[in-house]
Amino acid sequence: MGRSFEVRKASMAKTQGAKIKVYSKYGKEIYVAAKNGGTDPDSNLSLRRLIEKAKKDQVPTHVIEKAIDKANGGGGENYEVARYEGFGPGGCSVIVDCLTDNNNRTFMDVRQCFVKNNAKIGGPGTVAHMFDHQAVFQFKGEDEETVLENLMMADCDVADIECEDGVITVFAPHTEFFKIKNALADSQPDVTVDVEEITFVPQTMTTLAGDDVASFEKFLDTLNDCDDVQNVYHNAEF
Repeated sequence: MGRSFEVRKASMAKTQGAKIKVYSKYGKEIYVAAKNGGTDPDSNLSLRRLIEKAKKDQVPTHVIEKAIDKANGGGGENYEVARYEGFGPGGCSVIVDCLTDNNNRTFMDVRQCFVKNNAKIGGPGTVAHMFDHQAVFQFKGEDEETVLENLMMADCDVADIECEDGVITVFAPHTEFFKIKNALADSQPDVTVDVEEITFVPQTMTTLAGDDVASFEKFLDTLNDCDDVQNVYHNAEF
């Protein structure tokens, strides 16, 4: 799963589009987190995680500050979370997370992405049961047993830990994100964590080949071009 997760991350990164699109997505997500939970990252853990993630993805400070200032001013847009599920080209499972101020528009936009790319949109719960909502950490290392022991000593709940090709991947319940983040920082202060996020991890993978590969990449590109789409999760591997 560790290597598969890394490959999946790379395939998703290819379809992120222009930097301005990425900045817009982070700005919207930070705005919603700050508006709903407060603008102080020390007390709003969701906001703190988003800010750290945005900085790691090289989002400029002024983009982050503008989103927080906008939330602090009150009023503004009223975004809601919308999640769509279905099957992509080749029968792979797909979850699409959106932030929208118009549910009808967003549903029609996402539905068209499915319809035009040989994919099928379903109802709530269609594929979500095939994924685990988890915190994922990934960094270079060889001794996963010591890492696991350190996390256990810090009273962290770990779902799985793997070491593959010199890369350690830790999977845990999403509620353990900050606990594990702090435990790793305390026990391995010199290690650079390359991936630290809350995501949907597929329980099984679907292998795509032939024309399905190109169709799936086009499908992802189309979804990521939608203004309201924030994240796309899938279980496709090539």
